[in-house]
Amino acid sequence: MAGTFFLILTGASYGLLAAAGVFTVLVAVGLVPRFAGRTHTADKVILYEEMVISGTIVGCILSVFSRYCQIGGWWQQHFPAQMEFILGAGTFLQALFGIFAGMFIGCLALAIAEMLDSIPIFTRRISFRHGIGLVILSMAVGKLCGSLLYFWTELHSTVA
Repeated sequence: MAGTFFLILTGASYGLLAAAGVFTVLVAVGLVPRFAGRTHTADKVILYEEMVISGTIVGCILSVFSRYCQIGGWWQQHFPAQMEFILGAGTFLQALFGIFAGMFIGCLALAIAEMLDSIPIFTRRISFRHGIGLVILSMAVGKLCGSLLYFWTELHSTVA
């Protein structure tokens, strides 16, 4: 009994530490205020931060308790006639989520790179003055192609 309690306590502590690290990176980078500044909605920064925290908490719950959060099986039992529509809508929503998650991760990576001033230092060292937007776009397209290749060839299913 004491061993189980210790495992629960350490697991929850490690989860809280990991979440605190993610939030620390987001705050240090200043990603949410930067998005609010770009979209001219600075009065809604608190709402954006609450949405990031809520999304992270819901994502953690869904990933830890994925066995109990599978809505598809419940829907199939109760509404079998509508499954074709639900599968199509689910595919669309999954693609939409993938697009937005990819944009967020890309913006986070670029914000971290800007915070570290690695891009300006690199461009000065190689005397690269024009076309930085094209370089960033090329990096994003390369990341997109790599992700598509990864999932198309189903490399994710070969990992043990």
